[in-house]
Amino acid sequence: MSDSLLPSSDESAKLYEQYVARNYASAAITLVRGEGTRVWDAQGKCYLDFASGIAVNALGHSHPVWVKRVAEQAAKLVHVSNLYRNEPQGRLAATLSRYCGAGRVLFCNSGAEANEALLKLARLHGKKKSGREGDCIGVVVAERAFHGRTFGGMSATPQEKIQSGFRPLLSGFTSAPLNDISAWDRAIHPQTTAAVLLETIQGEGGVFVAQPEFLKQLQALCRERNVLLFIDEIQCGIGRTGKFFAYEYAGIKPDAIAMAKGLGGGFPIGAIWMSPSCDELFQAGSHGTTFGGGALAASAALAVLEVVQSEQLVERVAKQSVAWHASLNQLAKKYPAIIREIRGVGYMVGVALNVDPLPVVAALREAGILTVPAGGVAIRLLPPLNASVAELDESVQILDHVLGQWKVA
Repeated sequence: MSDSLLPSSDESAKLYEQYVARNYASAAITLVRGEGTRVWDAQGKCYLDFASGIAVNALGHSHPVWVKRVAEQAAKLVHVSNLYRNEPQGRLAATLSRYCGAGRVLFCNSGAEANEALLKLARLHGKKKSGREGDCIGVVVAERAFHGRTFGGMSATPQEKIQSGFRPLLSGFTSAPLNDISAWDRAIHPQTTAAVLLETIQGEGGVFVAQPEFLKQLQALCRERNVLLFIDEIQCGIGRTGKFFAYEYAGIKPDAIAMAKGLGGGFPIGAIWMSPSCDELFQAGSHGTTFGGGALAASAALAVLEVVQSEQLVERVAKQSVAWHASLNQLAKKYPAIIREIRGVGYMVGVALNVDPLPVVAALREAGILTVPAGGVAIRLLPPLNASVAELDESVQILDHVLGQWKVA
């Protein structure tokens, strides 16, 4: 379709206003094209995309290898359901297992679905552990956690803004402060707790990092009490932190891992990897999905992993993020009345503010960079994994320009 046939920004706004559900705030711009780390709106304005579709576009926009692999698969076979095998799904499971270790992979369509599968896995483990259904259903989560907007995901997300209006939710959830091992020691009960579900880095909650020593101690508690340790790497996984999975910094080994977002590079896919400690809990009929692990989605994910390896993106993030973080911390020193601190690891950064982040996000957009608010206290910078040093520097320059004009009340 030529650009002349595309709806204008005004026309898109009218269509959204009339026909699209109002569960999102009204968007300020209509994006029509992307290439690499850049996107363009319907008026032709270019933006540095450090939102990355909320950590989804791991390779940026329209990476040629990703486009080629998806087009090739679309021309060959798109969907057959899980009544039959498809070749890309098997290859993707094997590839992920090389990153995760021995075990099995269950595919779905999103991060929320991945966490739902983990919650079902917890129930099955609890039944096996107690010998009776319903006696051991407890799941301990972190305060400020975000695990999705399905009923299970909301129940595991102890935030009023997420749960309000939808009670009663699922029972059995307890929350404890991140990095406070004494609180988790009290919350994890040997007889009634089936699993712990934890984000290695809380994205939506404000970019708070689970410390390595805390994760080690938490794993020891889980092992001691026969409680499964589930790690939610939906936002921070697939190389975003300079490790393939962020939990690797702690040297732990989860019982299961949830992943999505960057895994598909823009195509919807989710997955959980299960270690041999629990990978036999799901049997035929325990769980299912029509679209999960479809040939097209699996091919998109395989393309992402191919590029991550061939372009050494994990190593690139680890190397390039050091100077970027240093520059951001210099900004924090320059604007102490505005910036509280810089949090995060690799290409998952939270700029915690002393002011409302939403107007700052809007001002940054006007200045030419897309960012994401987090937890009402920070803005997230989530560049594609293949962002260049020059683009990282550009993000700091735009932040400096915007904050330099900010008036603090």
